[in-house]
Amino acid sequence: MANILVTFGLICLGALTGWAASLLGLPLPYLIGPLMICAAIATILPHRLPEGYRFSHRLRTVFIGVIGLMIGAQVTPELFAQAPEFVVTFTALTLFVGVCLAFNFWVFRRLGGYDRVTAFYSSTPGGLYESLALGEAAGGDVARLTLQQFLRVIVVVTALPVGLSLWLGEPVGSSGGMTLARDDVPWTDLPFIVLAGAAGYFGGRLLRFPAAQLTGPMAAAAILSVTGLFHVDIPVWLVNIAQIIVGCALGMRFTGLSRGLILRGAGLSLLSVGGMLALALVFAVAVVPFVAEPIDVLLISFAPGGVTEMSLVALSLQANPAFVTLHHIFRILMTVVWLMASAPWVRRNF
Repeated sequence: MANILVTFGLICLGALTGWAASLLGLPLPYLIGPLMICAAIATILPHRLPEGYRFSHRLRTVFIGVIGLMIGAQVTPELFAQAPEFVVTFTALTLFVGVCLAFNFWVFRRLGGYDRVTAFYSSTPGGLYESLALGEAAGGDVARLTLQQFLRVIVVVTALPVGLSLWLGEPVGSSGGMTLARDDVPWTDLPFIVLAGAAGYFGGRLLRFPAAQLTGPMAAAAILSVTGLFHVDIPVWLVNIAQIIVGCALGMRFTGLSRGLILRGAGLSLLSVGGMLALALVFAVAVVPFVAEPIDVLLISFAPGGVTEMSLVALSLQANPAFVTLHHIFRILMTVVWLMASAPWVRRNF
């Protein structure tokens, strides 16, 4: 009962923090706000939590599925009209992931002094949940992995929209009021949303998808959208709740981290993300002559940040968010492929 009450209290506090972050115009307020307040509690006040407390894994899994449905629904038949361009951009993305892995491994291993496994799985330019799961299974330091992966997302989804906002002279992304959700979704759609999410989750587990709680519902929504059977529209209130709960769950993963370790991790993250954004710009410039998309859309398609926020930034630029979303999904898949291909090397040298 104590754990249930604490979880409920954290969710309420996260909701309040998310609302305050939205008033301040921060990117992804209902994810970043709860994540930051719960991370603060986990690192500063862990003694106030019940002994052995862990945020509900099942609750987190359910609402990660909601986010997966929202992203997958952006894949439409019209998107595949650009298929010839994808050969160029997907090839560049595959190389981009490999170069970023090598650069980040040097940062975390040589400059950060992390052990080989922790440095390797901290180095991924995507696949947050997959990197944590695979890194933990390989024997990496879960606390450090969590810190670096979430700092990567936080820095990118904060710095890139702010930079683009300054360049364009107006807010972009969620801080500009953009959303992939809808206000007018009827309540009668909720049973279909639940069925799509459940089918995607269990189907993803059956097919052994990486991070099935996310990729399974994402695939289910994409299939329904492309076939025209049903378009999964997620109401804004449900998306906000999902982000609050996922943010709280992620923030509590910071339990056991000292402030000194966080500051050191932040410095490494700034170097890592700065290098990856510079590489993203180089790759975007290299492929722009071969595709119809402008340089800013290609930049956010390569940026190693959150799928949702990068799609919202695309909306702000009046670009096709599905184009950006598909490239980020491909980036995540290629990250998993690189991780799987490199796993024997990591184990051999562990």
